[in-house]
Amino acid sequence: MSACHNPPGTDGREAAALAAAESQYESLRSLKDAIDVGRERGSDPPRADDGEPLDVLAGRYAGLRARSATALAAVPGRSLSRDDQRALATMRRTMEQELPESLRVTRAGARTAEPDCAYDARAIAALAMPLALDSLQRRIYACYGAAARRIVVGADTLDRLTILAMTARTDDPARRRALFLSLEPMFRTVNGDDGAGSPYRAMVRLSAAGWRRTGSPVDAAARALGFGPGALERGLTDILDAWSRITPDSLIEPWDFEYQSGAAGRRLDSRVPLADLPRITRDAWAALGADPRALGVSYDLEPRAGKTPVAFTTFGGRDDNRPGGPAGTRPAVFATYRTGGLGNLNELLHETGHAVHLAGIHTRPAFRDWPDSDPFTEGIAELAALDVYEPAWQWRMLGDSVPLGESLRERYAGIVLDIAWALFEVRMHRAPESDPNRVWADLTSRYLHVRPHPELSWWARRGQLVDSPGYMMNYALGAIIAADVRARMRELGHDPLAPDPSWFAWTTARLYRFGLERPTRDVLEEFLGRRLSARALRDDMARAMPHENGGRGAAAPRPLRGAAP
Repeated sequence: MSACHNPPGTDGREAAALAAAESQYESLRSLKDAIDVGRERGSDPPRADDGEPLDVLAGRYAGLRARSATALAAVPGRSLSRDDQRALATMRRTMEQELPESLRVTRAGARTAEPDCAYDARAIAALAMPLALDSLQRRIYACYGAAARRIVVGADTLDRLTILAMTARTDDPARRRALFLSLEPMFRTVNGDDGAGSPYRAMVRLSAAGWRRTGSPVDAAARALGFGPGALERGLTDILDAWSRITPDSLIEPWDFEYQSGAAGRRLDSRVPLADLPRITRDAWAALGADPRALGVSYDLEPRAGKTPVAFTTFGGRDDNRPGGPAGTRPAVFATYRTGGLGNLNELLHETGHAVHLAGIHTRPAFRDWPDSDPFTEGIAELAALDVYEPAWQWRMLGDSVPLGESLRERYAGIVLDIAWALFEVRMHRAPESDPNRVWADLTSRYLHVRPHPELSWWARRGQLVDSPGYMMNYALGAIIAADVRARMRELGHDPLAPDPSWFAWTTARLYRFGLERPTRDVLEEFLGRRLSARALRDDMARAMPHENGGRGAAAPRPLRGAAP
């Protein structure tokens, strides 16, 4: 399938060659998607969803990759239209960066072997770049994942997400502390004893050097969305300042942070049993015209040895993507849940938001990919997920609700933690010799009113800090995008909070469908009618201040112009 167009004066043979190369490229990407998803499924022997052995698919991939590379190299591109030239450049770049000549199919269960965590991080860091950084990241992440999947609390063996959920819901302060401190072995896999041999300290020095050589991904993401130098960091600090004003200023222990803001979950968790997580998620999205079943979304939610500890969504294919029909993208959602609850429901709605986005991409094969902005991708995954914390949604979907202020404080507790992590990464990469525990203690005590514990590496809860340095900024920026886009949707009469079977089609036409076809900044500014602003997020956060606004919430967010959030 191709969307090549031949304006007058172009060479039809060259356009035809591009169309043929693009069709091969589409098949290649879809084949790699099937292999990637099959590998994540963890079957033994490894098989794709259709049952075909992955080693057979890998052999087919190698042959198709060679033919695709030859076909793309044979298209000169000089007489193509501008759109076709950009499509050709995109495919060539993706082939180089994301589609290796061959794929190694890992035997199912290979990742379950215990990683060797008694290693010298400084010795690995002394290797040549980029091998040093890659090797160190892989080792830290493997040890982190193993520890995150097996956390011992008394006679029980639990996992990271279960421990964090229990900490937010446990009334007994001593029990909360014990649960929280049970995560210390996981923290140590990332930061050791916070001394000179800390794996994270060695890693961040290498990562910071890379940022200095090739540019910071945080700065690149900010520039791509129109934020000038320093404007984003100032804006995020302003958001944390706003949070500090709507929460009690007395210091609390780190194990009490999510409990203090978790009243909504404690009231509603019983309404979200584990078995109902998929159903509630499906019903919520179906009410917006995006039934995951109709869109071909698959889920892998069961605990499994060797499974990655981080929830994610990916393509399951990219062929035959017909508007209005079953999605050729066949999105696949991976997460691990041992309990239900409001927090896990929010996460599953978010991951399904990614899947709905993928299903809504309707463009030519060259551009059928995630957009060019990770913050945008994270932000629009939140468009409907955030409604978990709206009392009207709670009544409709769960049959009970909590007051608006309590719900919003739970919503924003997660957002401000993401913002704190984003600023933590910025500061550590700016001064990589800093003590990460003290950098984190300074941020969380100043803005989140958490008592400093520089002896605790409790910042090391997020695998993204190791697996993808700088990625936490995407969640912070994504929160700004989600609030601004939601505010604009309300102005245009398409609030995701209200059941609306036309919402998915309407949103697809304006936000989802483009993939790499258009720059994200252009898509956003056309939708908003202005440049991105954090004003909507600050206004929405103000609704959690009933003592200041009579319990009515803040006024509808007003669009602002300008680059600074």
